[in-house]
Amino acid sequence: MLPRPPKHTGPARSTVRRHALRTAAALTATAALVALAGCSGTQGATTLDKSAKVTIQVWSGQADAAEKSIEALAKEFEKDHPNVTIDLSPGASSTDGLLQKLSAGFAGNQYPDMSYAFGSWAGQLEASGRTLDISADVKKPGVNWDEFTAAARGTAQPSGSKIIGFPAVVDNIGLLYNKTLFDKAGMAYPTADWTWDDFRAAAKKLTDPANHVYGYGYSVSGSEETTWQFWPHLWQNGGSILNSDGKAAFNSTAGDDALTFLRSMAVDDKSVYLDQTDEKFGQLFVSNRIGMITSGPWELSDLKTGGTKYGVVQLPGTKGDHQTVSGPDIWALFDHHDKNRAYWATQFAQWLTSAQQDERFNVALGNLPLRSSEASSEAVAKQTAEYPGYDVFVANSKNVKETRPTTESYASLSVAIGKSISQVLQGQGEPGPALDQAAKTADAQAKK
Repeated sequence: MLPRPPKHTGPARSTVRRHALRTAAALTATAALVALAGCSGTQGATTLDKSAKVTIQVWSGQADAAEKSIEALAKEFEKDHPNVTIDLSPGASSTDGLLQKLSAGFAGNQYPDMSYAFGSWAGQLEASGRTLDISADVKKPGVNWDEFTAAARGTAQPSGSKIIGFPAVVDNIGLLYNKTLFDKAGMAYPTADWTWDDFRAAAKKLTDPANHVYGYGYSVSGSEETTWQFWPHLWQNGGSILNSDGKAAFNSTAGDDALTFLRSMAVDDKSVYLDQTDEKFGQLFVSNRIGMITSGPWELSDLKTGGTKYGVVQLPGTKGDHQTVSGPDIWALFDHHDKNRAYWATQFAQWLTSAQQDERFNVALGNLPLRSSEASSEAVAKQTAEYPGYDVFVANSKNVKETRPTTESYASLSVAIGKSISQVLQGQGEPGPALDQAAKTADAQAKK
């Protein structure tokens, strides 16, 4: 596994917080992208000729070992298809910079055929009018579109009308528990059938204020880290983030119940370390100061380095529902009105995300496998041997059932509810009114 980069730099094909939403960057670039809708570039090949020489430009969004890996794969694809040249580069100095680079490229008709993109950008990219629609392509034999998680498929289909690319990274969160602290407290380890009541009771028993030990850690920075940790609670209680009209729907009975539960742990039990930074709760877990965290496979490298005794299970559930959250990223495909470029860009994306290549790319780098067919592969077994618990996250993909919204307004919605969650967990408000205010703010921002 590659080391995690500094806070919220986003996924550059390493085991990082892939769900981290660069809210400011997303909001800044939205207007420019949407303003381009309907624009078109020059006309290329109007009839497909699979043997014609063609160059496709790919922005990988990768660095270091990941960039070297994808470069080798691109060379392999070129060798198998001598008429195809892949002009591959990271595209920007960081993955975060790709959205602004794409926006500028759209304005000057100088944009790639394929680019790595955070899932949170998908709605904006589709609204630009520059994306390919590969809805027909993914139905073809051998693509096996249903092997991707529902969340990954949904992210690649932001408005529901077009599929604009292939999944690039998938992830999820489970329950990591510190065996040292559980052993010290004489407690049995969490099991896959735990309820949230089991979890709350354990967190309370693990908490030792005199020695600055907490049962659980939760972000109260108000960032997407705060928000995304909340969604499984909402979904397991039967709630939704948005309604069919695209308006905020989290201020429901389900939302109230979910936030009330977290508040009871933080305010009443005082069993939660409230992290203002998004980073400390992971560090404190590694150093045996927090008994449980809900996080993803990107933590495993730090746990191994720190020598932490830990275990992993799926999230506690509500009435047998153990839903989790995922923040998939995509390989977005763009239209240059050229049949040959469109065909080969789609072929390369499909090839890169096939099980055989994914095992050599994502899995080899410590990311979760994209496809369900990879779960029993030797590549997954190798990662599990090196990083215990990796296989639990692989299996946990079955609990990814909802797609985190990719609408243009999600960034502002995340900010609104993240702020409200943080205030409530710090004893500065009640769940119902706080969620109502967040929904009001989110809907108002969405109209702008």
